[in-house]
Amino acid sequence: MLKIGIVGLPNVGKSTLFNALLKSPLAEAANFAFTTIDPNVGVVEVPDERLERLAEIEHSAKIIQPTIEFVDIAGLIRGAHKGEGLGNKFLANIREVDAIAMVVRSFKNDEVMHVEGKINPKDDIETVMTELVLADLETLSRRKLVVEKEARTDKEAAKTFEVLKKVEKVFEAGKPAETAGLDIDERKLVDDLHFLTLKPFLYVFNVSEDEITEDPGDLIDRFELEGVVSEDRTLVVSALVEAELATFDNEKDRSDYLADLGVEEAGLNKLVKKAYGVLNLKSFLTAGEMEARAWTFREGMTIREAVGAIHSDFSKKFIKADVVGYEDFVRCQGWVGAKNMGTVRLEGKEYLVQDGDVVYVHHS
Repeated sequence: MLKIGIVGLPNVGKSTLFNALLKSPLAEAANFAFTTIDPNVGVVEVPDERLERLAEIEHSAKIIQPTIEFVDIAGLIRGAHKGEGLGNKFLANIREVDAIAMVVRSFKNDEVMHVEGKINPKDDIETVMTELVLADLETLSRRKLVVEKEARTDKEAAKTFEVLKKVEKVFEAGKPAETAGLDIDERKLVDDLHFLTLKPFLYVFNVSEDEITEDPGDLIDRFELEGVVSEDRTLVVSALVEAELATFDNEKDRSDYLADLGVEEAGLNKLVKKAYGVLNLKSFLTAGEMEARAWTFREGMTIREAVGAIHSDFSKKFIKADVVGYEDFVRCQGWVGAKNMGTVRLEGKEYLVQDGDVVYVHHS
C-alpha cells in the first residue's frame, strides 16, 4: 500500500488537511505547536471509475478500490535533527513512508499563529528541508564509520563507501540526497539507511478560499520559489475547503460546491495523482463474479512482478496471463465477448504490464 507522510511546520494546516482527507476528526487541530504528538494514521480509498463499469459487466459481487495510507506527523521546528521539539519522534516516523507531502502555509490568519512569526513559504520549505538533510547527514556519518573499516577487505563495502561519500558531498552543500544523482544500483547500496531526502517530495500549498484557483506556477513566481520547488510536484489546496467537502454526503453536492469555487477536482484527487506520478505508479485491473478490483504497480514492472500484489504465489508460480485493455474489455462486454472477438492476448512473464490492463492469471 502506498504510504504518504504529511509533514511541515506546526500550524500550517496538516491535521486539518488529514482530517478532511479521511472525512474524520482523528487528528486534533489547534492553535499551538505540537498538537499532533503521535502520528495519526488513516487509510483512504482512491476511487477508480473504471471499476464501476467492470463490476457492471461481470456482475461482480463487490468493488475493491486501491488505497493510500496517510500519516500525519508531528510539526517540525528548527533543531529537530538534534531532538528539538518533537524532532526525534518526527524523524523516526517519516522514515517509514514512500513519499512526503510537505504542507506549506500560504494563507494569512491572525488568529492562527505561525511558529516563525511570519508567512514565508520559501523560508518554511528551507527550514524543513535543512532539518531533514542534517538528520540524514548524521545517519550517514554513523554508517560511514562502520563501512570505512569494512571497505578495506570487502568489495561490496568499498562500493557502499564510495556511494556514501557521493551523498555526503550534497549533504555538506545543504542539498537533499535526491540531488546526488544515484543510479538504481547505488540506491540499493544505501536503501537500508532510509534517507529522508531520497524520498520524492510533493509540496502542498495550503491557501485561503479566495486563492484556491491560483495556478501552481503563479504561486511559485509570487513566493520566488523557482529552483526551490518544481511545478510538477506542487499543488494548491485549501484545507478549510477540503474540510467543508468532507461534510457533504453525496458526490453531486461536492461537485456543485467545487464548481461554485471554480475548482475542477478535490485536493485528495490532486494529491493522489501527483503521488502516483512522482512514484511512477499505475493500476491494472481484475474482474470476475467475486469482485472488480484495481491493483497498484510501478511502471516498468513485468506482469510476473506486478501480479505479486494479488498473491505472492502468483509471482512464484506464474505461467501466463490473459490480458485485454480496459477500452476493449468494455467494448466487448467482458471476458467472454473479448475472447470471442479475439482481443484477449496471452502474455508471458516478461510482458510489461500497462495501466488499465484487465488481467486473469494462470499459475501452477
